[in-house]
Amino acid sequence: MSAQIGRSSQFGQSSQIGQISRIPYVDYLVLGPEPHLVAHECAECGARYFDRRNACASCGGTEFAPADLPTTGEVTSFTIVTAAAPGIPVPYAAAVVDCGGTKVAGNIIGTEPDPGHIRLGMRVALSTYVAGTDGKGVDAVNFGFAPLEDGASEGRN
Repeated sequence: MSAQIGRSSQFGQSSQIGQISRIPYVDYLVLGPEPHLVAHECAECGARYFDRRNACASCGGTEFAPADLPTTGEVTSFTIVTAAAPGIPVPYAAAVVDCGGTKVAGNIIGTEPDPGHIRLGMRVALSTYVAGTDGKGVDAVNFGFAPLEDGASEGRN
C-alpha cells in the first residue's frame, strides 16, 4: 500500500506528486539505490551543516551548496543509552561519526549496544531502516551506522 503526496525536499528527492511508499525521516537523508546524507556546505569556508542556515556560524558566509557525505566513517564518541522516553526501546548506542571530516550524530545499529561491541575508532557504514509506518502504509526511513567487518567494502567517498 502507498500514499499519494506532493512533497518537495530541499535536496530534490520525492519532488513530484505521485505514489510513494517511503519517505526519509530527516531531510538530509537521501533514499534510493545508494542512500546517503547531504549537508549544506558554506561556499566561503566549507563548514557543513544539516539544518538550514541564513549565515555560516564559522565565517558569516551566506552562500551554501549541497554536499554529499561519504557513507562510511569512524566512531569518535559514543554512549550507551539506558533510559529514554516511554516507548523508546533501550539500551541503544548513540554515537558521533566522522564522515570525511563532517561530524554526524546517529545510532549504532546492527550490533549489541555495549562497549564490548562498539569502540572508538571503529569503522562504520551508513545503513537505513524503517522507523515506523503510517496508517496508509508509508514507511518513515531513518539512518544509523553499522560496523564494517574486516574486509567489508567501503561505500561512497
